[in-house]
Amino acid sequence: MRDFKIVGKRVKKIDAALLARGKPLFTDDIKLEDMLHARILWSPHAHARIRNIDTSEAEALPGVHAVLCYKNVPRVLYTSAGQGWPEPSPYDMVMFDNKVRYVGDRVAAVAAETEEIAEKALRLIKVDYEILPAVFDPEKAMEEGAPVIHDEPDCRQLLPLFYDPKHNHCAHIEVKTGDPERGLKEADVVVEHTIKNHYAQHCALEPHSCISYLDHTGRLVVRSSTQVPYYARRIIAHCLQLPERMVRVIKPRIGGGFGSKQEIVVEDVCAMFTLRTKRPVRLVFNRPEVFVSTRTRHPMIMKVKTGVKKDGTVTAIEMRVISNTGAYGPHCMTVLGSTCAKTLPLYRCQNIKFIGDTVYTNLLNAGAYRGYGVLQGTFAMGIMMDEMAHAIGMDPVEFWKKNTIRVGETSPIFSALSEIGKGAEQKVDSCALPECIDRGAEAFGWKEKRERYRNQPDGPLRRGVGMVCTVHGGTVALLDASSVTAKMNEDGSFNLLISASDVGGGCDTVLSQIFAEALDIPLEDVVIYATDTDVTPYDKGAYASGTTYLSGLAVIKTAEEIKKQILRVASEMLNEPPENLKLENKGVVSTKSGSRVEFSQIARRAMYSKNQFQIAATASEYSHLHPQTFTAQFAEVEVDKETGQVKVLSYVCAVDCGTAINPTLAEGQVEGSIVNGISYALTEEFIFDENGRVLNPNFRDYKIFSAPDIPKIKTILVPSYDPTGPFGAKPIGEPAIDGVLPTISNAIYNAIGIRFTESPFTPEKVLRAIKQRKR
Repeated sequence: MRDFKIVGKRVKKIDAALLARGKPLFTDDIKLEDMLHARILWSPHAHARIRNIDTSEAEALPGVHAVLCYKNVPRVLYTSAGQGWPEPSPYDMVMFDNKVRYVGDRVAAVAAETEEIAEKALRLIKVDYEILPAVFDPEKAMEEGAPVIHDEPDCRQLLPLFYDPKHNHCAHIEVKTGDPERGLKEADVVVEHTIKNHYAQHCALEPHSCISYLDHTGRLVVRSSTQVPYYARRIIAHCLQLPERMVRVIKPRIGGGFGSKQEIVVEDVCAMFTLRTKRPVRLVFNRPEVFVSTRTRHPMIMKVKTGVKKDGTVTAIEMRVISNTGAYGPHCMTVLGSTCAKTLPLYRCQNIKFIGDTVYTNLLNAGAYRGYGVLQGTFAMGIMMDEMAHAIGMDPVEFWKKNTIRVGETSPIFSALSEIGKGAEQKVDSCALPECIDRGAEAFGWKEKRERYRNQPDGPLRRGVGMVCTVHGGTVALLDASSVTAKMNEDGSFNLLISASDVGGGCDTVLSQIFAEALDIPLEDVVIYATDTDVTPYDKGAYASGTTYLSGLAVIKTAEEIKKQILRVASEMLNEPPENLKLENKGVVSTKSGSRVEFSQIARRAMYSKNQFQIAATASEYSHLHPQTFTAQFAEVEVDKETGQVKVLSYVCAVDCGTAINPTLAEGQVEGSIVNGISYALTEEFIFDENGRVLNPNFRDYKIFSAPDIPKIKTILVPSYDPTGPFGAKPIGEPAIDGVLPTISNAIYNAIGIRFTESPFTPEKVLRAIKQRKR
């Protein structure tokens, strides 16, 4: 492993001071002259057909400039999922339909001079609904006679993938490797559980926001808080039936996304109003709208059966999954695919059977969320691994070591399936998981705490410990791509143009570090530009933990091309062949004579000599595989048997992320994931009434962890070097959240001997289980 000057250093985020001073960086931080304000009318019913809608009174209200509904908007089918094209998600949405499919679905929208006028106009819209039967139970959704949520004849799947909307069945996956039936017969112990995870909101601080306007040439400009600017442009153009050249998307700083902004949920309506009114339009969701009418995590029901021998060998894994996508199907197949393709390669087991179905219900619309199916699969398998270890009397640490993949090995799942369909052969190029387990266990005090809590007195407060290992394959193999452009300025500095979206993790800083390292220049000589689809080159956007890895590779390619141009000019200036020259501290030095020219001299020579040209380059990188990031996680909990309260006392996460480009930012990603996961495990929960309405769409009643709730967290970055990544780096954004649910569940089991297989682990649920066991 080489020594680095900038990579691996704890440099400050390049926008840290601006953020701390509250500078105007976000979508809604601008005010345009004559800007209109848009509001949306939401469905009060879980399933209904609109027999008629009367917007005349709203349109007559002074200050109202336009009203949209199914009567005056073209019926253009699309998916809101920000994914590559052709999208693997079904085309089951239109901007406004004559049918609503969940409480919070779109009915109509108003653009007016003020938000207050727009809200008043919404109350003047008269809607005649035909109430239809609804289905809220995903296990009943595919039964004969269940209400058909998508009975429209034109909804469709673009790709040759399974799709049966007439039975509320929008995705199906089957994978079989080896002989699972034989594996179960060969087992000394067979373990079975049904494991369920719950709905959750992303809770990004910045709500979904959009401002659209027409530029001086009449082109549509959309300023959006989006993780996927290029995908947003494509989908907006499709919905509005415009050529893509007529749409420009600008992504300012994003105030958190976590997958929620990998969707197009405000942009199409906002842009349509601009086309209709020729005025700038602003559409910003309030918090209840974000909770109900954006996207959530997919709840899943996972029935898992595993076999294990007394020596600790896992002989078979069978997993049957029903995933609830809610009223529409963005990400329905790919989240389900990830539950298998990005979860099961961790385990050294040849006999695997996975059957998964995604179904429509009349509940909240699920989509992309940090963990993206891997969290759900890890919740199930993390519990099963603990159960198997307990069943044969083996310490979980040793059991995990024995049964997890190692460097140089492969998994039959790699070639059987990817997130988007057929998989590809690959092996694990780097894996420091054994070291993660050892270092994590030592820092946590695993042996000592296990022994101490084994003999604790049986009082009202019981403590326990649990552990889990995780793997998360970053990027979407065989689909994702990233491009980067850079150009040299006269003073030897560089403009770096990227379309990777910084959603708070600091990718602007990390990619600048990679570029500066590749050209041996100071970080302050890199001026980075955020996404503008008119200016910055194509990038998939910020998702699948792929920004540092994939965009970083594109940065290195771009830097290498610029390096060749620099050396060519320096060769002319020094009258020496390029092979005798090297880049050194913002200049080029001859390894033979010691002669040196500065980057500023080289830039001016290139721009003003007889062979004038701009030193610049654009390069792209394509994802050929899922680079594997590993974690070992340990939790210590305290359970109050009298109240059911579960408190996490300490949490240790050891992470193999290859080379940490910026250790501080990497630790921040890990710790943010863990807090997100603990909050999801213990307090976050949507409360629905019998009609499918969310009763707690706000931060008062939907509890998320804040600073006083956070336990002691220790992050250990375990270095490895992935030969496929930029300077050996691997993804870091999602792997830590995947293991939190089962780690806490296992710790609760260790404390009170009750296995919790349905999240969240609320005091009511824990206390009920304690009382049931007493009875």
